[in-house]
Amino acid sequence: MKSNRVWPQVLCITVGIVLASWALVMDRAGLAQPTPEGKKQQAQVGTLEDARLKGFEGVDFSYDVFGAPPGQDAQRSADEVMKKDVAQKSDVMKRQHKLLNDRYDLSCRTEKGITMTKGKPQPIGPIVKLGSGMTWEQLGQLSADDIKKKGAFPPGFDRLPHVKQAVGGQVFPQVQTKEFPRLERFDVDFDLPECLLPEFPPPIFLTTHPELGDVSQGEVLHAENFDRLFRGLVTPAQLDGLRMLVTQFPQEEFNATHDRKSVKPSLGVSCLDCHVNFHTTGQFHLNPDTRPQMERLRLDTVSLRGMFNQQIHGSKRSIRSVEDFTEFEQRTAYFNGDPIRAMKKGMNIIDRVPVAHMAQMQNMIDFPPAPKLDPMTGRLDRGKASALEAKGEDLFFGKAKCASCHQPPSFTDHQMHDLHLERFGAAADGPIKTFVLRGIKDSPPYFHDGRLPTLEDTVEFFNIVGGLKLDHDDKKALAAFLRAL
Repeated sequence: MKSNRVWPQVLCITVGIVLASWALVMDRAGLAQPTPEGKKQQAQVGTLEDARLKGFEGVDFSYDVFGAPPGQDAQRSADEVMKKDVAQKSDVMKRQHKLLNDRYDLSCRTEKGITMTKGKPQPIGPIVKLGSGMTWEQLGQLSADDIKKKGAFPPGFDRLPHVKQAVGGQVFPQVQTKEFPRLERFDVDFDLPECLLPEFPPPIFLTTHPELGDVSQGEVLHAENFDRLFRGLVTPAQLDGLRMLVTQFPQEEFNATHDRKSVKPSLGVSCLDCHVNFHTTGQFHLNPDTRPQMERLRLDTVSLRGMFNQQIHGSKRSIRSVEDFTEFEQRTAYFNGDPIRAMKKGMNIIDRVPVAHMAQMQNMIDFPPAPKLDPMTGRLDRGKASALEAKGEDLFFGKAKCASCHQPPSFTDHQMHDLHLERFGAAADGPIKTFVLRGIKDSPPYFHDGRLPTLEDTVEFFNIVGGLKLDHDDKKALAAFLRAL
């Protein structure tokens, strides 16, 4: 009985192989006839050779590894692309700098005594430029409809594009590429001035050792020093997670394939290349979730401080665990949400055990000290706060409505919100997660794409978008309170 069931299966397999072989022979002999639908497609496209010579719309076969032109190898194609990119780089950067100068006053104003945790002066604003004859007070009194009708919404409050939007990809600031040249691209440079960026390198604070303060010893954490800096401070599992966080993995623009954007092949980037010392130094790329390409949002790298007290991750993706975010990042942001490119360039499937170790390490990173906050409630200790800061806190929890989304102790609500900027004639961003405000003085520029260079610009933005009607003194007090967080 058993053999009777097997024979029909063997017969079917044999017939299938014979038919497939006959079809292959007929095809090679030029005798296989396309279906009516196939004839229609062939008439539209021509032969595969024609497609390679002409190129499909949206696909550059002279560059893509899957179809270099006949007689031209992929490396030669890549060399030509690099030569073209390098030649165009100056014009690309001039356009971006013009856009930035049209939007902002980039003179980098600071004030004595207003600094980040390690002493770098904080940028003071607002530096977003207003329309001719308009003041912040006048703009703050207008409704969304009036602002839209008048075209008065400041361009600096609208989306900030990637320096090369059609291409995208991770871009690192010059202060970082000077120390790590492997992170430099040949087609673009970072666009914002260093005075508008966080401290480099950022300090590192551990939840398990608050008495030690900054444990970075003034160094950038990487594969060659992580063991020396952290052995004995964290558990073996966390140290293994840290090893993974400083391990380079292939990324769209930084890898060993011919179609990269770095001059030399490399092993790629590590998690802590972007999240330097578990914080940020302003690196940006495009969000992986939106299409078409020109609609994708520029995303600044966010801080990993206080991950232990956050419930959603990713500006748009709303990922619900640090473990999932850690695992998925390489198949999304690393490769622009394109798993086929990831497979070609070296996607790594990380087992859940090291993923858990990586998450454990990330959950050990604390916020910088905030000596004016009550450690139990996250509210100001009025005995230590200035009158201006105290007024700012009252506004934050009252008239300014900030606490409706930013609740202590981390000053987030673990939700996503849509500001509906289309009301003002600006591009719509859709729902964006509520970012943490603890330690916010260390994280300029602000908003998901860095369009708000200073805390003062951020206050002006939400005064208008929220219809808050704050006066000059209110806004100054609110900025002072934010710096105390």
